[in-house]
Amino acid sequence: MRNLRSLLSRQDDRLPYLTGHFPPHEKDAAVLEAAGLGFQYDGTTALEQISFKLHPGERVAVVGPNGAGKSTLFKIIAGILKPSSGQVEVYGHEPGGHICIAYVPQRNQVDWNFPVSVADVVMMGRVGKIGMLRWPRARDWQAVHRALEVVQMGEMAGRQISELSGGQQQRVFIARALAQEAELMLMDEPLTGLDMTTQEEIFYILDALRDQGVTVLVAMHDLKVAAERFDRVMLLNHRLLGLGSPEDVFTPAILQQAYGSHLRLIDTNKGMMVLEDTCCEEGDHHHD
Repeated sequence: MRNLRSLLSRQDDRLPYLTGHFPPHEKDAAVLEAAGLGFQYDGTTALEQISFKLHPGERVAVVGPNGAGKSTLFKIIAGILKPSSGQVEVYGHEPGGHICIAYVPQRNQVDWNFPVSVADVVMMGRVGKIGMLRWPRARDWQAVHRALEVVQMGEMAGRQISELSGGQQQRVFIARALAQEAELMLMDEPLTGLDMTTQEEIFYILDALRDQGVTVLVAMHDLKVAAERFDRVMLLNHRLLGLGSPEDVFTPAILQQAYGSHLRLIDTNKGMMVLEDTCCEEGDHHHD
């Protein structure tokens, strides 16, 4: 398991990350645009011909069965993986040319025993602004503490991350994105293992991010939550099977393409109920 620092820091050794100087956004460019995106590893196709655009400030749920390529897609957008084919651009540039992308990995991909405080984790979001060769200044620490206050974690600033609950860990990652001043946030299974009250707290923060114009892409398994709480849904199973309103994407025919024998559709007096086999987490799969 990789340590926290390697997951949260930018994995790019080019000049912008050393100096904190990044190219400006291209005028009229999409927040995020993927064109013919593909990824293969060890002869296995994880993603194939993925194309889509995102609008500023929208919240999109990315759903699909285990191993469908959701985590792989997020890592390509974040610049952690390079696509095997096609391209992805954020405001007109490749992911490596931006500091505005915040990536929140699955919690089971992070070594929470890494000896670092809550405030230090959030400060990692400022590295791109500061430059890796510079020390944080007073205004950077002010940004960290403002971000922690927004997610109601100000009193936890000095605590070790290993002491936090799952919901508190998610708040710290969101605070890191706020301190980073991210405009595009990628959240990989942020609701997994959280009770309903804690999930509501996360959505309260996501609502505030939408008010600030932050575009949020969330990978998840719960189709009901995806339909009820997101502007659009993206159904993925190595290929893009649908992107649009839940009514247009979550049809029996399209869901059957995605889930096959792992999906059961039951008619109820409240509409179609979806029962999905999610026996294992997607993070247990290679690159996904």
